[in-house]
Amino acid sequence: MAVKETGVSYYGLSYPEHARKDFEEMIAHNCNAVILALTEFDIDFWFPNIIEITKVAKELGMKVYLDTWGIGKWFGGEPPSLFLTNNPGNRQVSALTGEPLPHACFNTPAFRDYFYRICEKLAWEVPADGFFWDEPHYALPKGIASITGGVADDWACRCPICQKKFEQQYGYEMPKLITPEVVQFRENEALETLRVASEKIKAIRPDSKIICCVHATQNTYYVTERRGYDNWDKVAATEAFDVFSTTIINYSLPQSFVENVTKRTVSVAKRHGKGNQRWLMGYFNEPENMNRVKEMVHYYAEEGVESLFAWTYRGGHGTVLAAPHALKLWDTLGEAYGEVLDPEYRIKK
Repeated sequence: MAVKETGVSYYGLSYPEHARKDFEEMIAHNCNAVILALTEFDIDFWFPNIIEITKVAKELGMKVYLDTWGIGKWFGGEPPSLFLTNNPGNRQVSALTGEPLPHACFNTPAFRDYFYRICEKLAWEVPADGFFWDEPHYALPKGIASITGGVADDWACRCPICQKKFEQQYGYEMPKLITPEVVQFRENEALETLRVASEKIKAIRPDSKIICCVHATQNTYYVTERRGYDNWDKVAATEAFDVFSTTIINYSLPQSFVENVTKRTVSVAKRHGKGNQRWLMGYFNEPENMNRVKEMVHYYAEEGVESLFAWTYRGGHGTVLAAPHALKLWDTLGEAYGEVLDPEYRIKK
């Protein structure tokens, strides 16, 4: 089965005339779509050029999706957060230690208002095809994130706002230990924030495609109870989302893991009437044999993956997270895309 959409993420964007050359290179590598990874600083400082860069990609025939990259550190990504700098009192809080964490609590009115304003601004002024929710997640307190030890049962968020909302909904004080009710509360509140944002976007730009990308897991203990987004059916069932996506798999993981994640992704999306999307690692880690990239791309196509993206453009060349042979990885990815992309959706070079 042929793939309908192939693309990469693109960040560090500044000038439309430079972006044009990069987009032309992407098209030459058989991409027909691009995800613009927008930091809070980009949106604050480079906004006029975000509009123009989007127009350039559209003129070349590409689909364009906007990634709220690292915003509040609630979404995945390396960039720092202006919100956290300016709002230190709106952070997620460790359940067991009460320590403020370097992640915004999206239950606070301050963050929700901030995030919704960003989404509405982008929807009104940037002529993109949709939005990409990039690995939204709860913070992992130090006890879990660190291999040196700590409080292994810790989680977030148990800030005053979360505690108050939990007690209003369940009628008792929010526990310090994970319970089924706490897991349910965290899932529901996180999805509610994304649902409202998605609906606000569609009220402005009705044709916007909303893609929600969650961690590619096998229901592991830490992700299920600490990250808060491992209930794939609940995510895919959210009416405001159009595409269910699961994130990158390291090349060192066994094929059985790749198959499990891929089959489940396609199955869950189909069950809820959503499009599906899978991701490839196109930075930092690369396979010992580059043919592995092509094998994975062909496997995804055979399993019915409709949209296939890689992070990131040029293998991250020039960054600290570049693949060891970044440009070779990039070229291999382009060849693989060309082998599976449906001719009907190919951009003429």
